Amino acid sequence: MKPLSACSTRRLALVALAASLPAVLPFAALAQTQAWPTRPVRMVVNFPAGGPLDILARQVAGYLTNRLGQPFAVENITGAAGEIGAANVVRAQPDGYTLLMSIDAPFTIARAMRPQAGVRIEDLIWVAMLGTSGLTVAAHPSAGVSTLAELITRGRNRSLNFSTAGPGSPGHLAAAVLADAASVQATPVHYRGNAPAVTALVAGEVDAAIISTPGLLPHIRAGKLQALATAASRRSPLLPDLPTVGELGYPALAQESLYLVALPARAPASVAAALSAALAEAMADPALRERMTSLDLSPGLEDGPRAQALLGQTLERYTRVVRATGLKADQ
Repeated sequence: MKPLSACSTRRLALVALAASLPAVLPFAALAQTQAWPTRPVRMVVNFPAGGPLDILARQVAGYLTNRLGQPFAVENITGAAGEIGAANVVRAQPDGYTLLMSIDAPFTIARAMRPQAGVRIEDLIWVAMLGTSGLTVAAHPSAGVSTLAELITRGRNRSLNFSTAGPGSPGHLAAAVLADAASVQATPVHYRGNAPAVTALVAGEVDAAIISTPGLLPHIRAGKLQALATAASRRSPLLPDLPTVGELGYPALAQESLYLVALPARAPASVAAALSAALAEAMADPALRERMTSLDLSPGLEDGPRAQALLGQTLERYTRVVRATGLKADQ
């Protein structure tokens, strides 16, 4: 047999290298996935500190920090009922080191009111939905009501002021639905988040609010506020004796917020997959689920595609509500 020439030897080496690439590339991709995160991750929460979304985000951030070995730092970027913080993430570098934890409102209620402005569902990669929550209808004692029926009667005779977490927030939409469904004169008074909206209600600056339960609960128990109904499809575990709006004849008032995690569009698919897996592990932890229940949240993990589909369905529903009620962002 003739010895191989130098040229033939080079050709064989190239063939061997090419044959090895399909096996090498998956390992390289796996190494890239496992490398994330290699530095701190910014978790943007688009509502103020102290509310259910913020509290849950900090619980989840702690779990992700322990699980993935890098700090997940919560940053509250608030305003415009969550739109400012959401837009910050939309504009962020899609490198996997900025993520958003939000309720659906900026992408559904606000979008329904201003279809040509604001953030869009398709502006982000949806990684997971962690659960849902309802609202509670509550009144200040000075309103002189102890039931939803009495609030409606009072609101038919004179205008009632409702505090909200901002234009386009769940409470803003709920007050508009109440006005439309029960012929109530409801005037929204907007604040920057749930906490200041509750503070205003406790101070008697407004008559009532339809807002998340945890911020209201200590004041209800202290007798500073009167709980009138649960604005959700089922009773709250925090107020099990309080009837739902459906039980009281106003099912249209039932409203549930979706709690979601997202990344900027064009973020690496490997990062989305790693984050999704870590969130699934977090949601399997009984301690986290118990903490969610204490915040009046119903745990319910959904993957990214399902979360995006639920957002689309919610936007369609709220678009119909906005058209029916004539609700506008400046109302």
